Amino acid sequence: MIVLGIETSCDETAVALLRDGREILSSLVYSQTDLHARYGGVMPEAASRDHLRKLPRLVDEALAQAGLAWGDLGLVGVTYGPGLVGPLLVGISYASGVAVARDLPLVGVNHLAAHLFAHRLSEPEAEPPFLGLVVSGGHTLLAAVPRWGEYKVVGTTRDDAAGEALDKFGRLLGLGYPAGPKIGALAREGDPAAVPFPRPMLESGLDMSFAGLKTAAVYWLRDHPGTPPADLCASFLEAVVDVLSEKAVRAARRLSLSRIVVVGGVAANRRLREVLPERAQAWGLAVHFPPPELCTDNAAIVAACAHHRFTELACPGSLSLSPEPNLSLDGWS
Repeated sequence: MIVLGIETSCDETAVALLRDGREILSSLVYSQTDLHARYGGVMPEAASRDHLRKLPRLVDEALAQAGLAWGDLGLVGVTYGPGLVGPLLVGISYASGVAVARDLPLVGVNHLAAHLFAHRLSEPEAEPPFLGLVVSGGHTLLAAVPRWGEYKVVGTTRDDAAGEALDKFGRLLGLGYPAGPKIGALAREGDPAAVPFPRPMLESGLDMSFAGLKTAAVYWLRDHPGTPPADLCASFLEAVVDVLSEKAVRAARRLSLSRIVVVGGVAANRRLREVLPERAQAWGLAVHFPPPELCTDNAAIVAACAHHRFTELACPGSLSLSPEPNLSLDGWS
């Protein structure tokens, strides 16, 4: 079965073609970073209009790259939440049109569940149960995954997502949008112990909070304007990584899960990939990161999740999908 995956939940227009839920035949991502950099963040209306312009051409390019025709498709999968309502609507509308025109089933996909399927694509032999750490610009949560298609959120952020906090911190330093990769690059040249940033909620439960960390950065910049940017970035990033690592290890131990799967855009961060496996190893826990190209928003993971829902969970699909901007992972299947 050839699955067409479509992802337009935020500021990446992504299209992929997947064979039998595992083999990526083509995966294309058009980033709107340059478009939104002038605003310092994602402008939803501009994102929607850009998706509308780019999506049809991207699908044609993906088919050509894979050497396939429209008649080869067997299923369409599309993200319907969570995300920005306008961009979601563009993707759903286009996917519905394809499904109607080609008489194909249309399966809606939860963006957060799709991120977890990055692990299935990269390490199919490492099956559940595992603890999933989904960490990106818009979402930060911990979820127990006893089997594919079953998700129980056990911890989340009370305010900002980790990636959102990094972007806001980068804005304070004038690094532009998105700031995460720039912070990571500067951090490699700095001292992670130079600034005593707090670790909010580090000792309490499994929930997280990053808004206070951003506020601490505001005060530090006000009172210590001469601090080298590299030291600021290294110290701020270390605080974020400390919280994520501590919470993930604590959740895995509490739930008696021996494997931690880290997905989402921040999963590509070099420092997180260094610290979390080291801390987890002390407790006999294995940690898995997908390759960077499967960490950021892409449609291969959407296609993989759609294929699983259709073939293994017997989800019949629906042409009446609507955007669900606040769609939860908890209990979704």
